[in-house]
Amino acid sequence: MCNQRRWRSKLRSVDTVIVITLLAALAFLASCSGTPGEGDALKPQVRPAVPVLIGKVIEKTIPVEINVIGSGEAYQTVSVKSLVQGEVQHAYFRPGQFVRKGQLLFTIDPQPFEASLEQSQAQLAKDKAVLQYAVSQNQRYAALYKEGIVSPDQYDQYHSTAASDEAAVRADTANIKTAELQLGYCTIRSPVDGMTGALDVDPGNLVKVNDVAMVVINQIMPIYVDFSVPQQYLGEIQLERSRGPLRAEAVIPHQPDRPEWGTLVFINNTVDTTTGTLLLKGLFPNTDHLLWPGQFVNVTLRLSEVAHAVVAPSTAVVEGQNGTLVYVMKPNDTVMPVPVKTGRVVQDYTEITKGLSPGETVVTDGQLMLYPGAKVVAKSGL
Repeated sequence: MCNQRRWRSKLRSVDTVIVITLLAALAFLASCSGTPGEGDALKPQVRPAVPVLIGKVIEKTIPVEINVIGSGEAYQTVSVKSLVQGEVQHAYFRPGQFVRKGQLLFTIDPQPFEASLEQSQAQLAKDKAVLQYAVSQNQRYAALYKEGIVSPDQYDQYHSTAASDEAAVRADTANIKTAELQLGYCTIRSPVDGMTGALDVDPGNLVKVNDVAMVVINQIMPIYVDFSVPQQYLGEIQLERSRGPLRAEAVIPHQPDRPEWGTLVFINNTVDTTTGTLLLKGLFPNTDHLLWPGQFVNVTLRLSEVAHAVVAPSTAVVEGQNGTLVYVMKPNDTVMPVPVKTGRVVQDYTEITKGLSPGETVVTDGQLMLYPGAKVVAKSGL
């Protein structure tokens, strides 16, 4: 019985040693593995700095402008038509050619009109001879009438004949002027400086009086640019225009480095009720013929200037859940979102009417990865 008790006591001692050994092995394996313990989970995780681009809030004078789309309109459009009927002999220009005022464009066969002029001149010479004889007869019978040799009826007859022949001479003179005008119309010259369109009547064709247009000429130097602005700008435009001429800039989309400058010359007297816009016209010198009738251009109408405006790079302004904001970089290289109110956008800058001060550093790229208090590192490029 005593032996059995001693044997059981030894077994308990062995079991205890085995359990302690296993617990020690498990602790050693846990300490060697990379799995954090329960205490490590309570430690804060350090996030890496976010690479961003930055810019400065500055103070500058900005223009007050209206930016819209406009289109060119010819200063004058002339449809050249014939004032006489005849055959077109020759065209002295190429379609699409720039022509000067008074430059020869067409000639129409002048022979019928030359013959008509000669006939009128011959009739005038004949009637002048008749008039000369009638005047001498009238003078002779006037003297005889005073002496009582001829009756009043005879004197009246010669007097009226002389007056009738004198009227015939005046009519012949008028006919000659008409014939000369008709002959002059056989030579058609450009009434304006401008660009010719397509040639609609070829030489050899017969033209009628004031029938079809032989060619259309557009005067493009100067040229109008038509554009429409929202009606809420009407009062401001009228106010600024009363202080002096308003400048307008027209830029062809694919030639941004060659702007054309002009002046606002027309404000329509009616607002378009369907669109709520007001038609304006600017006059541009167009000396290089860059602007063209019907061509779409970007128009900027400059109204005034705002001095000491606070502006930030436009890329710094983003839309958040609670409105417009800008991420401002602090001296410790962290960022905070700042709500702002914005004004006009001028080129690459946006006016900040509330929320920022000149000299502050703002994030211009990389905002999607930011949060309040985020650590950032400024880069020259992302």
